[in-house]
Amino acid sequence: MSETQTTYNYKVVRQFAVMTVIWGIVGMLVGVIIAAQLVWPELLSANVPEFLAPILSYGRLRPLHTNAVIFAFGGCALFATSYYCVQQTCHARLLSDGLAAFTFWGWQIVILLAALSLPLGITTGKEYAELEWPIDILITVVWVVYAVVFFGTIAKRKVSHIYVANWFFGAMIIAVALLHLGNSAEIPVFSESLLFPRSFSVYAGVQDAMVQWWYGHNAVGFFLTAGFLGMMYYFVPKQAGRPVYSYRLSVVHFWALIFTYMWAGPHHLHYTALPDWTQSLGMIFSLILLAPSWGGMINGIMTLSGAWHKLRDDPVLKFLVTSLSFYGMSTFEGPMMSIKSVNALSHYTDWTVGHVHSGALGWVAMVSVGSLYYLLPRVFGRQEMYSTKLIAVHFWIATIGIVLYVASMWIAGVYQGLIWRSVNADGTLAYSFVEGVKFSYPFWTIRVAGGALFLVGMLIMAYNMFRTIGAGESRDAPILAPAPAAKHA
Repeated sequence: MSETQTTYNYKVVRQFAVMTVIWGIVGMLVGVIIAAQLVWPELLSANVPEFLAPILSYGRLRPLHTNAVIFAFGGCALFATSYYCVQQTCHARLLSDGLAAFTFWGWQIVILLAALSLPLGITTGKEYAELEWPIDILITVVWVVYAVVFFGTIAKRKVSHIYVANWFFGAMIIAVALLHLGNSAEIPVFSESLLFPRSFSVYAGVQDAMVQWWYGHNAVGFFLTAGFLGMMYYFVPKQAGRPVYSYRLSVVHFWALIFTYMWAGPHHLHYTALPDWTQSLGMIFSLILLAPSWGGMINGIMTLSGAWHKLRDDPVLKFLVTSLSFYGMSTFEGPMMSIKSVNALSHYTDWTVGHVHSGALGWVAMVSVGSLYYLLPRVFGRQEMYSTKLIAVHFWIATIGIVLYVASMWIAGVYQGLIWRSVNADGTLAYSFVEGVKFSYPFWTIRVAGGALFLVGMLIMAYNMFRTIGAGESRDAPILAPAPAAKHA
């Protein structure tokens, strides 16, 4: 048999894994910078050439931060882990090495184009866009090829069973394709330029807002939840050395989550021009969503039954279990904040920022880091990471950073909500907006410290990773012989 038939393709996994860490550092560095800009507004704008001032402004860097951490860091993590998991659980090499390589280089080009265009202000405005549509097309092509590679590998699997982690990865791939095409739908106008035509969104007004948050919340639901639950269902059992606590519950978790998430987006539009019945529908489905979310969280944590003692000495498992704790906390907080009376207090405040980063740092980043610490030594021909002690240091620095970040935003957000709607007896506002800003300054400073700690943790991980790579052999792994009844990867 040829080498491609007898080994797994680890090359593309290695590439995506390394870039996950690199893009994580870039995205989180920009996050720390924009957090610092809220405390020191002229941090980057003073003493720079005039043409650089808008590029380095908060308004330009913030979308760069969100795109870098979600689609660069999170996206590369999803590619790496899904390509690793689908080969291991299907006992088959990726469908095509060439197509897999195309997804890697294509995705990096997408990220680089976004990193250049966003600070320059070249973005897809809903009413007018000129240069962003080629990037949207490239994203579509890369994602379709990703789907072909992933589902093609499942189709050629050597075992009859499709492990549940692949269900979550597959749902993420399908839903993200649907979301991207739906939200990016535009009408080109070729009257001025055939090469770079203007384009206009097919949506307008409140319909545009509804589609935007259908996309926005389901990007959270499928890109940032379903895909990372695929990681959880593979890497938690593997690191714990235990089977999934309840395979039946994992299937129920999948179908309940996939159906419910699609309807929760309107909870972002409470007290807006969106019809009241649509707002209420979003709230109801958000509350229903708590059940499957906690079912999955409990399933992941209970997988450690009989292996809790490993937490004392295994920092990788600490990352994974802590991520599940934050997943449970975030998926309780989200439905609670969707209740209209609670949302009246939380909306537009830093409480929302705290909630987002509880999920983004506590859930998404922690489960990604834990999964990569499991994956990296295996794809680079090592028995373990270069330093287990550095993993433990990374864990505690990251955890402290998250707690500082989230707690400061919760306190600032609740206070902001309270004073913004405080009124005097005559109906006038009791506090000016600037008083809320003044109160928030200390907590914004704490946020900078928390984000900086998390960034330091990522730098420690990069050092550990490159030392591991330097000592490894970087070879593909032999394909496992199909097990008689492979229910667990």
